Amino acid sequence: MSRFMDKKYASLEEYVPGEQPKDMQYIKLNTNESPFPPSPKVLEAINSEEINKLELYPDPVCTGLTKRLAETYGVKPENVFIGNGSDEVLNFSFMAFCEDGAAFADITYGFYQVFADLYNIDAKVIPLRADFSIGVEDYLNLNRCIFIANPNAPTGLILPLDCIRKIIESNKDHVVIIDEAYIDFGGESCVQLVNEYDNLLVVQTYSKSRSLAGGRLGYAIGNAELIADLTKIKFSTNPYNINRLTLAAGEASLNDAEYYRNNCRKIIENRRYTTTELVKLGFEVLASCSNFVFARTDRMEGGELYLKLKAKGILVRHFDKERIKDYLRITIGTKEQMTALINTLETIFKEENR
Repeated sequence: MSRFMDKKYASLEEYVPGEQPKDMQYIKLNTNESPFPPSPKVLEAINSEEINKLELYPDPVCTGLTKRLAETYGVKPENVFIGNGSDEVLNFSFMAFCEDGAAFADITYGFYQVFADLYNIDAKVIPLRADFSIGVEDYLNLNRCIFIANPNAPTGLILPLDCIRKIIESNKDHVVIIDEAYIDFGGESCVQLVNEYDNLLVVQTYSKSRSLAGGRLGYAIGNAELIADLTKIKFSTNPYNINRLTLAAGEASLNDAEYYRNNCRKIIENRRYTTTELVKLGFEVLASCSNFVFARTDRMEGGELYLKLKAKGILVRHFDKERIKDYLRITIGTKEQMTALINTLETIFKEENR
């Protein structure tokens, strides 16, 4: 930290992304990216004609993509906000809706705490139950903005729609934000509720099921007034937040929905296979509705197992928090990648028992 940095940021603990080492070729199962490339239609859309327009600013209101997303989800364009990844949407939401404070789980997406600290927002951190599920009663009548990742990360557990309804209805004077980054891998989306509740904002991303983590594209769906609030923040910070090529890719991906649905089906099948094989090896695996599994074993401490896998060319995610330090979050990749993981774990355990 330089002597010029504002002192109020001295104690800020920034978000730590999954590692991206370059020292060798890894099987990357640590950042919840899709193992599949974007649709061929996306590759067609990012063509020389679009590249030759890069001297021009992109459309600041994202007209074409906003319209296509509205059509896809059965809402109006004024119910859709486009962000530079869902992280930007969440960032703007903390800026816009947390005057009375925020609330989120103790084990969830790490950026929630970072945003709360960044904007000096009073945050009520609510412990998950012993089984890592959300206790609905803990979120009733909180009188502050609520953030719920559903399915949750890193656990992969999902909160049913009727439980979310209870939370929304008991906090009608504050925004409830449902972060659905992983919803396409087995959950039921809350988008169907946005016309019922003016305090519901649903946030989704292109980074997972639509294979565009590198494109940085996310969006929110909600009441038109909430969308206008986010738009006000956007135009007060970075009106050209989505680049021209990403806009083209985002719109093209919506024209190949079956390609992405098929990829999701493959990931769900590979998740089922991986869970079964991990259990055979003595792992406890939470019931995931995401493109990752959260697992632990009594055969080896989580941090040690993470390092042994990394040494053998497989990256998974390990967290240091006390409650979850023995768990690994394992992204679901191709069948070949998951078979390699299982075979490598078998090798590690055999070496340990020599």
